[in-house]
Amino acid sequence: MTLPNDAPLQKLQFYVTTAYPCGYLPKKLAQSLIATPQNLVDGPVYSGLIQQGFRRSGKFAYRPHCEHCHACVSVRLPVNAFQMTRSQQRALKKHADLQVTIREASYDAEHFALYQAYQQQRHHPDPAHATEQADDAAQYQQFLCQSNVESIMVEFRDGQGTLKMVSVIDIVMDGLSAVYTFYDASDKASYGTHSILWQINWAKQLELPYLYLGYWIADSQKMAYKQQFQPQEKLLDGEWVPAARP
Repeated sequence: MTLPNDAPLQKLQFYVTTAYPCGYLPKKLAQSLIATPQNLVDGPVYSGLIQQGFRRSGKFAYRPHCEHCHACVSVRLPVNAFQMTRSQQRALKKHADLQVTIREASYDAEHFALYQAYQQQRHHPDPAHATEQADDAAQYQQFLCQSNVESIMVEFRDGQGTLKMVSVIDIVMDGLSAVYTFYDASDKASYGTHSILWQINWAKQLELPYLYLGYWIADSQKMAYKQQFQPQEKLLDGEWVPAARP
């Protein structure tokens, strides 16, 4: 399978994965469309793919391809039209003292320790799962540290130098892509909101028009936070269109 009308993308081949448990909708099976070969999915090619609803996980570029479900909707934020809410203003002010460092995407033991703690607190709250080590160092590196495109890691530290949050971001031709953010979930803080606000502001500084937020699923509580950033565009039937406000 190839994607027409875009010469760089015509060199790619696409295959559909076998079904696997959906990570967002319980009791559902999912399938993905994978772009191959991986070495051809460089910055310019991925910039074209992300405009067609693809995302990156490590060196893999994929998009949902479920036969009987179309719940995943690609969303992006036109940064110059963004309207900050009062709660977002409070989050920005609350974390204004965080120190920011931009680094190339690479493995760092301190990052990995924060990532493991975040996964345990957010995704394995049941003590019965405390011994599960699905997110080991090798898988972490494959997921967030390996990339064929321009990828960075942004560190956020408090005044004492303690690492509080790391955001993994791809830089594409028409914007930034929010890949993944993990943070100290033990704090009663709005780190995730602050990260997106920081990315919006940085996209403006770089004069890039969009922040790609990945997929939104109406019935997934995990995705609900994305609707707090408005206005948005959704990819529907191959076209980016303004999304109705929730």
